Amino acid sequence: MLAYKYISKGHFGLVDKPVPVIQKPGDAIVRVTLGSICTSDLHILHGSVPRAVPGITVGHEMVGVVEAVGNGVASVKPGDRVAVNVETFCGKCFFCRNGYVNNCTDPDGGWALGCRIDGGQAEYVRVPYADQGLTPIPEGVTDEQALFTGDILATGFWAARIGDIREGDTVLIIGAGPTGICTLLCAALKRPGRIIVCESSPWRREFASRICPQAVVVSPEECREAVMRLSRHGGADAVLEVAGTDASFALAWQCARPNATVTIVAMYDAPQILPLPQMYGKNLTFKTGGVDGCDCREILGLIRDGLIDTTPLITHRYPLSDIDSAYRLFETKADGVMKIAIS
Repeated sequence: MLAYKYISKGHFGLVDKPVPVIQKPGDAIVRVTLGSICTSDLHILHGSVPRAVPGITVGHEMVGVVEAVGNGVASVKPGDRVAVNVETFCGKCFFCRNGYVNNCTDPDGGWALGCRIDGGQAEYVRVPYADQGLTPIPEGVTDEQALFTGDILATGFWAARIGDIREGDTVLIIGAGPTGICTLLCAALKRPGRIIVCESSPWRREFASRICPQAVVVSPEECREAVMRLSRHGGADAVLEVAGTDASFALAWQCARPNATVTIVAMYDAPQILPLPQMYGKNLTFKTGGVDGCDCREILGLIRDGLIDTTPLITHRYPLSDIDSAYRLFETKADGVMKIAIS
């Protein structure tokens, strides 16, 4: 089968690999019908994910059809259409039992697919702990609608869930890339009084305005003034930081009101510093990633009911055989590029 392989820092390549087989009772084999490229894949490519294993097939954002299951799998069967979770989790350890599935203590727990074990930028993928890692796609929901369920949409949903957003709050979302848009859509479900979106790209600002017309969309240069003018208590009640730069990290705490919650959704390439003397007295609560992706069934229900639609994020499509071109385009972050579907 065709598979996109992590060769070494700076090098991925399309190779031929054997079709995966059942290795453990909890495994499932999924025929990938639609996948996508995530910025986290670029982090692997650039060497920013030390735990990534050279030789693995990359990719962790996909939907497909179950081809085979181990004798320990109860929740899915061959022929089921499924969304694949970005995380592998056993469901039994202390962290899984408390909903912290990103910290599953199993050797394959947490972000494993496309990082430490073979992922889904391939024709087939083996999913360990399939009862937890696969979610049946409801009748009437397309592959395109379900594609982001297990990764960036799960991330946005998790961020909105832990971000302490209350009805009527002023919410600031920094970053309107694909994960930022998913976070925006999920935060809107909390019925805040106002949503402010900060984004440096004019094209992405326009995209965010179309996706969520009720949001106030501003540039980083306008952000602090807009937040102070539009909030009731000297800053945003909740800040969701989805951009992942030094400047956006600083903006997040600067725009938060005293006693606000700042949720760090982004993955950073470099360490960040909390300037505690300047922050003293703001009494901020910081919550950090990564995503606990255990809400996929609820997310798919919201998609089925028409309450979340991420299909506009798919701006380009490529066949797996031309995935090199897809990566080159995705890495440019050119105007008009959000997410690329791979089939």
